[in-house]
Amino acid sequence: MSSPSARTLPALLRQIAAEQPDALALRHKKFGRWREYSWRDYAAHSARIGVGLRALGVRHGERVAIHSENRPEWLFADLGAQGIGAAVVGVYPTSPADEVEYLLHHSESVVLIAEDEEQLDKTLAVRARLPHLRKVVVIETRGIAHRLGDPMIMTYAELEKLGEQQPIDDYAASVNELDPHALAILVYTSGTTGPPKGAMLSHENIVTAGFAFLKVHRPRPSGGATDEVLSYLPLCHIAERLFSLAWAMPARVVVNFGDGTESLLEDLRTVQPHIFFGVPRVWEKMLALVTIKMADASPLKRLMYGFWLRQGRRIARKRLARERLSLGDHVLYGLGWFFLFRPLRERLGLARVHTVTSGSAPIAPQVLEFFWAIGVRIRELYGMTENTAVCTHTPPNDVRIGKVGRPHDGVEIRIAPDGEILMRGPALFMGYFKNEKATRDTIDEEGWLHTGDVGELDADGYLTITDRKKDILITSGGKNISPSWIENKLKVSPYVRESIVIGDRRKYVTALIGIELDTVGDWATRKGVAFTTYQDLSEKPEVRSLIDEWVREVNGTLSNVEQVKRFALLPKELDHEDGQLTATQKVRRRAISAEFAAMIEGLYV
Repeated sequence: MSSPSARTLPALLRQIAAEQPDALALRHKKFGRWREYSWRDYAAHSARIGVGLRALGVRHGERVAIHSENRPEWLFADLGAQGIGAAVVGVYPTSPADEVEYLLHHSESVVLIAEDEEQLDKTLAVRARLPHLRKVVVIETRGIAHRLGDPMIMTYAELEKLGEQQPIDDYAASVNELDPHALAILVYTSGTTGPPKGAMLSHENIVTAGFAFLKVHRPRPSGGATDEVLSYLPLCHIAERLFSLAWAMPARVVVNFGDGTESLLEDLRTVQPHIFFGVPRVWEKMLALVTIKMADASPLKRLMYGFWLRQGRRIARKRLARERLSLGDHVLYGLGWFFLFRPLRERLGLARVHTVTSGSAPIAPQVLEFFWAIGVRIRELYGMTENTAVCTHTPPNDVRIGKVGRPHDGVEIRIAPDGEILMRGPALFMGYFKNEKATRDTIDEEGWLHTGDVGELDADGYLTITDRKKDILITSGGKNISPSWIENKLKVSPYVRESIVIGDRRKYVTALIGIELDTVGDWATRKGVAFTTYQDLSEKPEVRSLIDEWVREVNGTLSNVEQVKRFALLPKELDHEDGQLTATQKVRRRAISAEFAAMIEGLYV
């Protein structure tokens, strides 16, 4: 593993390529076949893109945007641009044209690297309002032949060829001259309550974060083999940027990319990664899939599944409580591994995984317990873009359900009088791009980052996240309620995809619930309930009764003031392109309140 001597990612890449040029670094599945890249290839492609961008006139400090699904070219463009002193802006693949316009305009990006015709068209639709944009580089050229006469457009292959014609030594000199404290990337936050803000992260922020994660998430090479990971969350999100780049490089693991046409589960089954990071939605979806399969299984299989899962849960509870396992526990777990846990983990793509983490949002304890029961020992962590995701981590030998761990080395955490979590540490961001007021509101004079999250610290330094500060509800009776606590309980059901709890300044709590189309559709088919569309399914009285039964069960675990008195089923799936979700799939409460205002008011009639 590398030492933190290199203080920028481009310098670290050059170091690794010199030390182990022929070792495997990246794999990409395209048209059903895997293409492999060594560390030498990785560094060479990145350098060619870097000098190619410089030949296009990209100057030190200017911004280069990338609008693409995860693929090696994303990393090449990212590191190549950073290597010439440019700052990189990631654009979510699902971003609609108006969001693309906002990000490119606000960041003043001069070059955009777009994946294909779909992403190119979004930019062309708004380019008249992008005065800084000079060039659009397209990776996949299918369907754009008629566009190539446009002087603003060129292909990725042309950019790389342009780089081949430039003196490569200039790139090495540029990398060596990089200021570690200079801006490296702009990461735009989700913008749940307003326009996204561009968080400025320096080269040193990113490298510091990568090595901080390496201390607590160490790969385990065995027999000369190298651990593998799957890159699947959007690379413009800080979590994937860390796991696919800032952590993956010093860890020297192999980063795998699917071909974008198969589901995450198919890619997981193919790669069977050793280390895996998932957000709560991923774990919830996996559990929902298992529930569907078992509902359709034979009575004998359901009986076996239920028996071994109960044993797994019992043993998992003992492990979580750090109780000593008896000989009988070990024997039972070994049998469970043979009959259920191993084949189930293979089907989920988690057969080889040894380090598993979850972050981005709280995860329901019941979901965690399920995965622990089958031997997937998920550990929660906590971080955000503004601290380069370096805040807390959970030690592998002391996992506490419902808590997100203890501070990383060098990180301080305290709770403000109003319950807000404050932190400061070595990876604190540079501030918000072109928004000094927001920066001052976020980092106080003593250097504390005001996270906007509410939580508690226990006597051992373990942190519990209660909710977002701005989302806390205060009923008309003056009671404070955490909506995410209730929402997570509701989403444990495989039949519930989204839940939005309402009740601020109201007499009681209500909820808007979005059903999970796959699982509810499967349930309806088995019950002989015919349906055509999502809306048609959500309006079936049988579905209403199914969800009502679940809401009643959840209410039994809540205090009276927290209980959901009434609910309504959403008539459509929430979508990023329609403005109801952020690019990271977080609900935009303000947008939901406006769009479904009549439905909400109906719950209080």
